[in-house]
Amino acid sequence: MMNIPSSYDTAVRNNVWMEEYDDEDIIVNKPKAIREMWEVYSFLASQGFVYLLPTPIDCKLQDLVFVANNGIVLQHTPIYIGSNFKATNRIGEEVIGMRFFDSLGYKTIRSPFEFEGEAELKYLRDNIYIGGYGIRSDKRAYEWMESEFGMNIIKLELKDPKNYHLDCTIFPFTNESVIVAVDSFTKEEIKSIEKVADIIPITMDQAHTGLTNSVRVNNYLLNASDIDFLSKRSEDYRYESDKNRRLEQIAADNAMEVCYFNLEEYMKGGGLLSCLVLHVNYERMLTKLI
Repeated sequence: MMNIPSSYDTAVRNNVWMEEYDDEDIIVNKPKAIREMWEVYSFLASQGFVYLLPTPIDCKLQDLVFVANNGIVLQHTPIYIGSNFKATNRIGEEVIGMRFFDSLGYKTIRSPFEFEGEAELKYLRDNIYIGGYGIRSDKRAYEWMESEFGMNIIKLELKDPKNYHLDCTIFPFTNESVIVAVDSFTKEEIKSIEKVADIIPITMDQAHTGLTNSVRVNNYLLNASDIDFLSKRSEDYRYESDKNRRLEQIAADNAMEVCYFNLEEYMKGGGLLSCLVLHVNYERMLTKLI
């Protein structure tokens, strides 16, 4: 599922990445933002069906386009859990999502504790999920989910303000392997992941430049990169190039192909590619590579 960015704005700075922009540079170029989103949508639509979450008339929810935070479709049971936002300006996004999934026949329920959707809770296989807590989501949300929905959640504490959602440090590559920024977690937390999946390690710098903010569809890895617009002498270019090389190495080792998309307008809001996509069905996305 995606959303046309008709209500997208950056008026409220609700994450650390937005603080890096001055007042003029952070203003959204709406036509450019629509074009950037359209390129991702068009590619995904060539590989499968993509729902579009409707934007209500006169909607003032500036971050609605970042649908990965709207909630999560559980894969082991037909339930949609709506988010309970810590970022107060985002409260209300989950209502739109819950109404949408209710119309599709899902049972919908809002988390009673702070929880910011699929960006915080990653599906692996069966009833196994990996959840991040500590900055935007409450650990009690996962304890509630385990009690109510028969889930087994590997709980990881997030401490880096730049990695305020789990998708900034974790990317389930297949249903048996996970890309992990290993320095983000304790040895005990790493061991808890290793009990359910193989770990493909990356560095913190590679995480900060968005390696795990990827989406896999079939044998493609989709990732945001603005490297073509960076000076080759800049530090940003060095970091972005290192991230891209690591992602391409992982893809090549697994007979996959990386597709990059320029998402400069969404970076202004602190978002990257995974933020624009909410998975309804993982069946073809996380199958084991042969």
